[in-house]
Amino acid sequence: MTLIAIWRFPAVRYGDSHRRALWGGYAGFAIALCLYTPAAMDAVDGIPVVDLSALLRHFASTAAIVAALTYVATSYGKSAETVVPRHVEVSRWIARASYKAGTIGVILLTVLFFTVVDRGGPSQNFLIDHAGQWGVAVYMSVFYFFPLVTTAVCGYQWTRAALQVESASMRIGLGLMGIAMWMGLAHTAARVTILWAAVAFPVSPSMVRFLVDATSIWMDLLFLIVAVGASIPTTRAAAAQWNDWRTLYRIYPLWFDLVEAFPGTSLYPPGRRLAELMQIRVPIDVRLDRWTQDIADACEKLRYYTPRDLMFAAEDITVSHPDPEPAAEAYWIKAGLQAADSAPASPYAVSLLREKPFVDTDSEAAWQARVSTVYSHITTDQARHVLLHSARLEYESDR
Repeated sequence: MTLIAIWRFPAVRYGDSHRRALWGGYAGFAIALCLYTPAAMDAVDGIPVVDLSALLRHFASTAAIVAALTYVATSYGKSAETVVPRHVEVSRWIARASYKAGTIGVILLTVLFFTVVDRGGPSQNFLIDHAGQWGVAVYMSVFYFFPLVTTAVCGYQWTRAALQVESASMRIGLGLMGIAMWMGLAHTAARVTILWAAVAFPVSPSMVRFLVDATSIWMDLLFLIVAVGASIPTTRAAAAQWNDWRTLYRIYPLWFDLVEAFPGTSLYPPGRRLAELMQIRVPIDVRLDRWTQDIADACEKLRYYTPRDLMFAAEDITVSHPDPEPAAEAYWIKAGLQAADSAPASPYAVSLLREKPFVDTDSEAAWQARVSTVYSHITTDQARHVLLHSARLEYESDR
């Protein structure tokens, strides 16, 4: 849960309400689960409030539940239909009501925690150590009201969506998440039953411990299934992001030299490769689109500095290269940047640059990656040799 919350953190800044709600659900549950760890419990125990970690867990879980309900409601988008399906309208109404209910619930939990819950000493396991106490049964019943509603709503909506969606990965992911929600409904009902049974009947502490531990394992399995189910539909997006990152890595040498040679081409001054690849101020697909445009714009400016026959010279040099067309452009850029260092700009763009039939950013970026691969291995002497060959070609054509 923590890893997924970290992975999806950019949604807080760049995502819509739908993605932000999904992140809120993961983050809330991650905090609640982390508060079960001994390290977190020891840290919270430093605050002089007995069993405060339990109250904080329930606060985090309540916030996560409200986010989950919002996520389900926003999954349908804003429909322009006159008649909204009943299940959609019910989900939206529950999501709207969850904010007020969550606020009231947090206040009520706080009041009950400090009034009816017997907190004579710190507990190792909140439910087991307080089994049979009516105050804790009331307190936990208020808390379990929220997951009871959430698991029912999410289980119904995600199971319904899994039966209707066409994408196989989305169908599997929603199906697993729907199963996890029905498991969550059973878990919540079982927990409430255990609590009140311990109050009404003389249940031994060992039996309570066994039942609570069993439902805890059930809950751990539930969270695992949710994490897997939510990750499956995003594997394609993750693969696309990885491919974009690799492409950025490959075209960096070309992009850096061009925007360095023509300041103002890029929206911001170029930095070192690691800094550029690690920054998150702009989504990676947007950065890739910008870099491809920066390279194209800089190449267009470079045409005003390069000799007229430079492309023909580059094509002569790279005729036996394994990837001749991108190699020719790479030599043209490398030699052109050398020429731009020593020659003034021409009033006209006299140098030729071959047209490429790009259909989208991905195809343009793929081409630039091939060009950059060759470009990064061209030496200064090789670029100078292309310039000299270009001068000879120009001299021969003018004779």
